[in-house]
Amino acid sequence: MATECKDYDFQKIEPHWQTFWEENKTFRTPDDTSRPKYYVLDMFPYPSGSGLHIGHPEGYTATDIVARYQRARGCNVLHPIGWDAFGLPAEQHAVKTGAHPRANTEANIRTFRRQLKALGFSYDWDREVNTTDPGYFQWTQWIFRQLFQRGLAYVDERPVWWCPELKTVLANEEVVDGKSEVGGHAVERRNLRQWVLRITAYADRLLAGLKDLDWPDSTKRMQEAWIGRSEGAEVAFKLEEPTTGELRIFTTRPDTLFGCTYMVVSPEHPLVPALTTPAQRALVDAYRKTAATKSDLERTDLAKEKTGVFSGSHAINPVNGARVPVWIADYVLMGYGTGAIMAVPGQDQRDWDFAKKFNLPILRTVQPPDGFKGEAYLEDGPAINSANTEVSLNDLGIEAAKEKIIAWLERKGLGQRKVNFKLRDWLFSRQRYWGEPFPIVWVEEAEYRRALAQRAVPQPAKPVAYTQAGRTWYALALPEGALPLLLPDVTSYLPSGTGESPLANVTDWLEIWYDFATGAALPAARPKPAGDTWIRAHRETNTMPQWAGSCWYYLRYLDPQNPRALADRKLLEYWGGPDLYVGGAEHAVLHLLYARFWHMFLYDLGVVPQPEPFRKLFHQGIILGEDGEKMSKSRGNVVNPDAVIREYGTDALRLYLMFLGPLEAMKPWNPRGIEGVFRFLNKVWRECIGEAGLPPAKIAATDSPELERLLHETIRKVGEDIEALRFNTAISQMMIFVNALQKAPAVSRRTMLAFLRLLAPFAPHLAEELWARLGEKASILHAPWPAYDAAKLVVEQVKLVFQVNGKFRGDQLVPVGLAEADAVALAQQNSRLTPYLAGKVVKKIIYVPGRILNLVVG
Repeated sequence: MATECKDYDFQKIEPHWQTFWEENKTFRTPDDTSRPKYYVLDMFPYPSGSGLHIGHPEGYTATDIVARYQRARGCNVLHPIGWDAFGLPAEQHAVKTGAHPRANTEANIRTFRRQLKALGFSYDWDREVNTTDPGYFQWTQWIFRQLFQRGLAYVDERPVWWCPELKTVLANEEVVDGKSEVGGHAVERRNLRQWVLRITAYADRLLAGLKDLDWPDSTKRMQEAWIGRSEGAEVAFKLEEPTTGELRIFTTRPDTLFGCTYMVVSPEHPLVPALTTPAQRALVDAYRKTAATKSDLERTDLAKEKTGVFSGSHAINPVNGARVPVWIADYVLMGYGTGAIMAVPGQDQRDWDFAKKFNLPILRTVQPPDGFKGEAYLEDGPAINSANTEVSLNDLGIEAAKEKIIAWLERKGLGQRKVNFKLRDWLFSRQRYWGEPFPIVWVEEAEYRRALAQRAVPQPAKPVAYTQAGRTWYALALPEGALPLLLPDVTSYLPSGTGESPLANVTDWLEIWYDFATGAALPAARPKPAGDTWIRAHRETNTMPQWAGSCWYYLRYLDPQNPRALADRKLLEYWGGPDLYVGGAEHAVLHLLYARFWHMFLYDLGVVPQPEPFRKLFHQGIILGEDGEKMSKSRGNVVNPDAVIREYGTDALRLYLMFLGPLEAMKPWNPRGIEGVFRFLNKVWRECIGEAGLPPAKIAATDSPELERLLHETIRKVGEDIEALRFNTAISQMMIFVNALQKAPAVSRRTMLAFLRLLAPFAPHLAEELWARLGEKASILHAPWPAYDAAKLVVEQVKLVFQVNGKFRGDQLVPVGLAEADAVALAQQNSRLTPYLAGKVVKKIIYVPGRILNLVVG
């Protein structure tokens, strides 16, 4: 039922239809497996305290247009939304206020939900998910448990940012220029026990799977670079006595081994203490302390000043027996390769700069071309200075030299061919309260053996354990029946002071009697319960990172209330993965890579039927502030969609966001530009309803051939543009059509209804209102997408413009394909041209068929 508005009163029309959709559950998605499906997905938002900004509705409007279009085409459309709701800001708010992070999170979600509903998005709100809901994170814990049981989760000492003054671990975003964001205190890198996921086990598959994905090339390249597959050799350098052992390095350029004049190890390398001589100890200790205050990004910045310190030790180059000094420098990271490199300054600019600064030898192993005036030579060329008594690489190109030296190294037992990845295993711990608890308890060896003997819970082939204060603790996974493991209520969200999360302060939750058969737990302060399955244990105090819940949320939308499984297998097979996934390019690596890893793992388990989660991916562009800068509170250029809706309405905002330019482009917000879109919507209202709020008098039984042809052209173009996500050009075409409506002496009701069906995905409130005003009973959502008649697109006549000496003198409808001679004849017969041609000689003819005829006369 329409409103009683006589003019385009969006402040009444839009809430009216939003209420109608909600009360009638218009967008509820049935699991009707007999129909063709279309699953369109937005990257779900983190519900921050500031609410939506204007960048959120851009991508959401695009997917909503697609969802409404696919429904009109007869598809069963799944278009859900949810909340990536665990996160650091809510915990920081809890530390400051003492309020539970859930209270702050739920308040933020209410704001986001209100804003999204006000934007008219056709989400199925019955499928809403929230990563902090126990019914949801039960399955996040379940997936971790599967990873743990299959040896893909382990613990390791890994560096974190530690603030001695605040006595807490800090996230990367809480560290600014080597100091804590709060208080400005000095921070340092410190190793803490962390959970780590073995994503590297999937490195080859993560790389190979990219080739079949319909993703932006730039995103594929970023993932390829992050995975960083490289082929080369691992080579052993023996350490010179009195130091024993060897340094192993990975190099992609084993052909340059003869040019190695020094080696560099990471400050965190476990051999640093053994390599450091007494004379160098103080210098090395001071250098390592300084390195501990720098981030990996700072350390590997190519533009930074090169720093390092000599360890005092030497290694022996295996190819020529040369004695090479071993240095310690922070540009080498322990997390990549072996944490040690051979330095070949003749063929590597960074090594050249370091060698020059510290007066180290430089030896070229590739001959630069004549006239080369650079420093390190990085291109191909014949090998030089590369021979010993058994093997010579001289005069060979790089690839041939690589093959020859690797074969020699393997034959001599000095090295081996190896594929290395830049990708590191995924650090999966946070020392925070507001995250998913790990479904893990820690027990001592005797209790661990008892649990294993009774086969209470499947465990990995290799036990996961850590040692602290001389005691070794073994990880036991909770039984499935004990999930979800909930966070305990706490009185303080302040950090523990030891580097552990606030959970370490909750003694009754932490120290427990644990029943390994059922997963039941009681505080250890109580007497031990009866039964031989009860053992002493303590819980894991780390929580999972925010990435955990976002790795698989697209699957839970398929079956969000299922208490027995992540999702029903039949629904997984019907809906599959999203047919279109839209989100920001800032997630090009981490979220997408982690989600692909978990999905491949679930595929291996037989949980999901496809090996990849997101076949088609699209990144919307960033909307800049009016000043052309990225929106931020500090710049004061943030646009709040609520304010725009109050002034112009939701449909105007939706339409303008899509009209700004190509969806993928970066574009500035222009508050004046939306006024043109608003005028367009008012024009649509007047053409369909008239000034008095009644159907206009010019409604006719039929349309002119020109208007009918334009309608079918508009149907064709708008449909094709939606398919290709070219929303701005679809809107342009609709504007052209409405201009033609204005000029037409009469318009059929059938044409008006067809046009409203085209407009509905873009401006759904106005389309619903006008649809009802024109007498339609059911929602426009249930109307099929109009079909165009290709025969009606055929143009029999075109307007030919006549010019004389380059000036417009008239025009005329002419048959398509009119020959030049016939066009000239028509021009000479045209009474409007007669005064300009009389007594003149045609000296030149310029003819563009179907466009223009220019007669040059004199």
